[in-house]
Amino acid sequence: MSETLLRVEKLDVTFAIPKRGALPWTKPHYLQAVSKADLTLARGETLGLVGESGSGKSTLARAIVGTIRPAGGRVLWRGQDLTQYTPAQRRAHGRHVQMIFQDPLAALNPRMNVGQIIAEPLATHRPEIGATDRRRRVGEMMERVGLLPNLQNRYPHEFSGGQCQRIGIARALITEPELVICDEPVSALDVSVQAQVVNLLGALQKEMGLSLIFIAHDLSVVRHVSNRISVMYLGRIMETGPAAAVTATPAHPYTRALISSVPIPDPKLEKSRHRPILKGELPSPMNPPSGCVFRTRCPIARESCAEARPPLEPAGPKHDVACPYHDEVEAVETAK
Repeated sequence: MSETLLRVEKLDVTFAIPKRGALPWTKPHYLQAVSKADLTLARGETLGLVGESGSGKSTLARAIVGTIRPAGGRVLWRGQDLTQYTPAQRRAHGRHVQMIFQDPLAALNPRMNVGQIIAEPLATHRPEIGATDRRRRVGEMMERVGLLPNLQNRYPHEFSGGQCQRIGIARALITEPELVICDEPVSALDVSVQAQVVNLLGALQKEMGLSLIFIAHDLSVVRHVSNRISVMYLGRIMETGPAAAVTATPAHPYTRALISSVPIPDPKLEKSRHRPILKGELPSPMNPPSGCVFRTRCPIARESCAEARPPLEPAGPKHDVACPYHDEVEAVETAK
């Protein structure tokens, strides 16, 4: 059995939103971006995190990294609670957990050349390494991500979007972390470049023994790279389980709608299949629905759904879903 590297328990992340035109001492509104989230990640595993924009995926990732302080719950790294770390401990922990961001060009400092950008984490976390050795390591890492080492003196604007993302990957991996959080790393890239970057991440994961949290909207990409998938909606985990089970036999009506949005590359099958479509808009996280937050868009919602938040319950082997009526979804869709 693989070692559990990361465990997130009942994590809450809340932001204070000042009222428009309010006096400084007026109490602000509170937005709960993540609510009672539970995750586990084993060494060498890839966890896919999917959901619509505004579902709290990136906020959860930043709470795991430590750039956002949670309002409640725990983030356990090898059994140690990261939320109790001192600033010095949190800084040291940054060597083991790194992020790759959505917009490759915006994530790179335009005033620094590529060699300086990639070497910066080494200077922060490994100050004992000299300048010559740092430059050598940067060159080696550039080769591993498919860039020429002699380009270290160039600046980000001289590279394409795909090359900038490779620079971001090299920067994240230069400290040899154990966990890399990929926050929609291919959404800003062309389709052909997306495949190259996804394959590169897979090869580097095997080569370096990395654990990955892969955040994306595209379920076809997440299905390809993940061992397990967790589905988020309005800050809450709706379904979690093995990637094959979640994508082949989705239990939650929200997951079924997400999967139905992925086109099938066969015109006849695509035309004939039933595609459940979500009605309405994503509710405001400032005023989420009571009980099950998905009930306002759910095809099987009933009055009891507004009374209490449904817990994650087994829907199969290591497959949990937050819907007590998930067995009825397929029957309702077939009737329609």
